[in-house]
Amino acid sequence: MPEEFPHATFAGGCFWCIEAAFSQFQAVGPIKPGYCGGDTINPTYNEVCSGKTGHAEAVQLSYDPHLFSYENLLEIFFAIHDPTQLNQQGPDVGSQYRSAIFYHNSTQKSAAESYVNLLIEQNPYDKPIVTEIAELSTFYEAEEYHHDYFSKNPSNPYCIFNTLPKMIKAREIFPNTPTAND
Repeated sequence: MPEEFPHATFAGGCFWCIEAAFSQFQAVGPIKPGYCGGDTINPTYNEVCSGKTGHAEAVQLSYDPHLFSYENLLEIFFAIHDPTQLNQQGPDVGSQYRSAIFYHNSTQKSAAESYVNLLIEQNPYDKPIVTEIAELSTFYEAEEYHHDYFSKNPSNPYCIFNTLPKMIKAREIFPNTPTAND
């Protein structure tokens, strides 16, 4: 994907799950797992997992806006995680697993706020949405072994029970969109 395409950054639990769900779409990529929203410079996975750095596990991706809009990305993001869980997604607990949108510009900020407001009006959840919307300051790329984790470890029990359902949800939203393998 050309470098001039825009970037988006999302956090919604384990970055393995978010990366795998978005990686299915031809209009999205490359996707990098990493850390953002905290105070420690160049944190490690172990430091982030301690919950003491303030970072969230996140993914940063580029996308072709002619094939997939930022709003399409938001739709997938909100479908593949529970935006009402504070500092938790499924079995993963801690502020590093919070729901967050790290916007890159004012257009993304407005789109994210509008999308959340639309969800609040539609009221599809039993609890309030706790998704943080914050400006991206620095994104620190995760260690190499986290990249493409699902494709390298599809039989890992965590991937089977947590990642695969998120991938299926993402495909249900855009079933006719070309996949990364097309």
